[in-house]
Amino acid sequence: MEKVFAVGLNIIKRKEKNNMLMNEQNRTSFLNEIASQLGREMRKVPAADSKPVNTYPQTRLTEKSLDELCQEFLDFASTQKVKCVISRPETLLTDIIALCEDYGGAPVVTSGDQRLKELGVNQALKEQYDAYEWDPAQGKHNILMAEKAKVGIVYAEAGLTESGGVVLFSAPERGRSVSLLPETSIFILRKSTILPRVAQIAQRLHQMAEAGERMPSCINLIGGPSSTADIELIKVFGVHGPVHAAYVVLEDC
Repeated sequence: MEKVFAVGLNIIKRKEKNNMLMNEQNRTSFLNEIASQLGREMRKVPAADSKPVNTYPQTRLTEKSLDELCQEFLDFASTQKVKCVISRPETLLTDIIALCEDYGGAPVVTSGDQRLKELGVNQALKEQYDAYEWDPAQGKHNILMAEKAKVGIVYAEAGLTESGGVVLFSAPERGRSVSLLPETSIFILRKSTILPRVAQIAQRLHQMAEAGERMPSCINLIGGPSSTADIELIKVFGVHGPVHAAYVVLEDC
């Protein structure tokens, strides 16, 4: 019985080996055919990276001061139908409530971001509107509350001057739905986090990875309210997300 089993096992191994050889031959033949169509031999090592013609991705706008970056960021964001407010710690809560009133008030949903709590935003909005705070333990209930909300409030990681957009890092307590489902999204960001362009946020992520820090589950780059011009080249806002967007830029004092 053991001899029969051994013979059977050897047969299976030979078949697996033959299949592997056949697959490798087919792969080589397939790649050779592609290379032939491209007019060259099949490459077995990657081609060397081409040398960049300039350092534009890393250097554009980097010569500007923080104040200049902030002004260009706000100017560009305004062209994308984003309402921009410069705020200070002592007026932040008043400015946010005023924005909420402009966009219809309650119901309001806020991210569970610790930075919002430290600024007193979540507590102030609970007192003013009985705002709902995103809670990872509540599962789908969070999404239902975000769908019902007129206003969603989140804390942005950074602003990108070149595009006038903001960067969000997702986490269990910072659900993406807070900025995507309500009619209006309000983004709070510190002036000191306004960067020239996306290359700088990529560099930050690279440094986080090298340091062994936990990476965000999702990274969103948001450049204003949702819009499309697919239908007869007429731009329509709020087709697949917020109708309105606002930035509250907090001065670092």
